Amino acid sequence: MMAFPPGVIRKFQRELLTWFDIHARDLPWRRSADPYHIWISEIMLQQTRVNAVLDHYARFLTRFPSVNALALAKEPDVLAAWSGLGYYRRAKLMHKAAQVVVAEHHGILPRTAAELRTLPGIGEYTSSAIASIAFGEPVAVVDGNVERVLLRIFAEDAKPTAPAAGAKRCRDRATGLLDARRPGDFNQAMMELGATVCLPQRPLCLHCPVQSFCATRGEHRVAPRKKMRSQQIAYALLRRTRSGATQVLLEQRPPSASLMPGMWELPEVVMQESDESRVEITLRHAITVTNYRVRVLAFSEEEAHCSTRNYPRKWARGSELASLPLTGLARKVLQRLQIMPNEVR
Repeated sequence: MMAFPPGVIRKFQRELLTWFDIHARDLPWRRSADPYHIWISEIMLQQTRVNAVLDHYARFLTRFPSVNALALAKEPDVLAAWSGLGYYRRAKLMHKAAQVVVAEHHGILPRTAAELRTLPGIGEYTSSAIASIAFGEPVAVVDGNVERVLLRIFAEDAKPTAPAAGAKRCRDRATGLLDARRPGDFNQAMMELGATVCLPQRPLCLHCPVQSFCATRGEHRVAPRKKMRSQQIAYALLRRTRSGATQVLLEQRPPSASLMPGMWELPEVVMQESDESRVEITLRHAITVTNYRVRVLAFSEEEAHCSTRNYPRKWARGSELASLPLTGLARKVLQRLQIMPNEVR
């Protein structure tokens, strides 16, 4: 499909922004013009549901209220505040980026997408989002939601023959539609449309403010979703009481681990048939493309040898668990068992 003529583009911009002004979700990062706050929210929102980010955003900013505070923090403290959001490499790179901003930019976040892309962990999408929302630079944002909107509007396949060419075409489409007078609002409106109306399954076309511009009305060829793998895994729960306080045994993943290096978790064990009576809790947990069926087995303090992994260990008090960089699964288990409190906003 050919690009829209200028008059149609202006009408598209007007219809979308009018809808956004009325229906935009009231999200905490939209109430702030602080570039640091916008940066934190954009990193958190990558590959993470908005509801999960809401649970962490305010607490993270309370802990690290400025780029200087984040730069001066110790990495384990940053990971502890991040715990539960997953994809921990984002937190590590954000921490490094804060140190670069303080050391090389006098604690002031760069204002352009090109400059922002020189920081660790900031790619094309994130740099464009920060630059347009925080600084008003007229650069288009393309995330998964925006890409879906564009594919439907212009009736293009989700999987072109050359992926790089397809990505460039999406960026060009988004740039062609961008309202340069309100680039931040326009980019957020496109993302909002994909997140709340132009849904992957059963799009709400009757509620779409730009339905009249859409070539497909939600019907377009999509790439098949990756099939999730299933795997069973077991962890040991070892508790003891010292001076009236409950302690739980944790192991630290090595720095060389491909997933969640340096994070603390319950000791992993190989479950035997005779261990069925030890099952304390069963739950499901997804990490990247794997669905885990998790069993947590109760062991006594004297059975601390149950795990054969030679990882660093520590007995952690219940009161200190919230300050440790726990894996999301460990946090979920300990909260379900009421060993550590559920966090509230």
